[in-house]
Amino acid sequence: MYKKIDSSKSFVDIEKDIYKLWEEKDIIKESLDSNQDGEYFTFYDGPPTANGKPHVGHIITRVMKDLIPRYKVMKGYRVLRKAGWDTHGLPVELEVEKALGISGKPQIEEYGVEDFVKKCKESVFTYASQWKEMSEKVGFWVDMDNPYVTYHNDYIESVWWALKQMWDKKLLYKGHKIVPYCPRCGTSLSSHEVAQGYKNVKETSVYVKFKLKNEDKYILVWTTTPWTLPSNVALAVNKKYDYVEVTQNGEHYILAKGLLNKLVGEYELVSEFKGEQLLGKEYEQMFKFFTPKEKAFFVIHGDFVTLTDGTGIVHIAPAYGEDDNIVGKKNNLPLIKSGRYSG
Repeated sequence: MYKKIDSSKSFVDIEKDIYKLWEEKDIIKESLDSNQDGEYFTFYDGPPTANGKPHVGHIITRVMKDLIPRYKVMKGYRVLRKAGWDTHGLPVELEVEKALGISGKPQIEEYGVEDFVKKCKESVFTYASQWKEMSEKVGFWVDMDNPYVTYHNDYIESVWWALKQMWDKKLLYKGHKIVPYCPRCGTSLSSHEVAQGYKNVKETSVYVKFKLKNEDKYILVWTTTPWTLPSNVALAVNKKYDYVEVTQNGEHYILAKGLLNKLVGEYELVSEFKGEQLLGKEYEQMFKFFTPKEKAFFVIHGDFVTLTDGTGIVHIAPAYGEDDNIVGKKNNLPLIKSGRYSG
């Protein structure tokens, strides 16, 4: 039978009583040591970086992650639960740069790389005690006394060992992935790192004419990234949408019917058709500095094409956007990056 809860105590007091019981009975250790003869189930905590304070988001993830090891223990597994600390990465370096009043690689090199690395190692555990306290308060049962630390040599060597196993099994391949890049830091960025400095900005957009091959007609495209136009290899429409051909000032334009209001001035409607009729149509290469081996410069379908802005036709540069890269792989499009061809 369960003991009746003392209604005179607050939830905080009840939590403190439970935590005190855990300490007196060494419950966490008992859970970690249980099922010695059971089948192994290993849990490695996705490591936080302890140079930042824990917040409510970390509490949610810790509670969610704690559910699986507890369940496995109840099912009779011998559960190895190991905590860890992520001591690498840009957030650590940025915090140290702020503390030292420097910015960028040249100033880091001037300060001294070895000294900078030492400062980074000192900073990564700034809030370790707060992390441990938070984890214990929310009942996150994991071995925090013997954590793995990503800057320790044994951890680094284990990563190289794992890569070697994958190489031997021919599981590694060379390819391309679209990622954000920071020219100041000289490195690619994770989505988490991008979010740290995310802000809305105003960008110049342009409307561009792509001439159809062997026809005196232009596909009208709107883009917010005109600097990617030299890498264009296709144009995407949504085959389900209605498109039109119109004449204006003696020229023939093709665009989505629902975005005709983007045309400034008077125009005359020539024909109306579904986007599917545009699929496969070829157009002239805008910047003719080479000819790729793969088929390019034709109209393809893209589910991501909307009628929210622009002309309902999207310029595709697989080297500069995730959606573009995905649709590029589906259609075997060439990859042109920084004026170079990657076949």
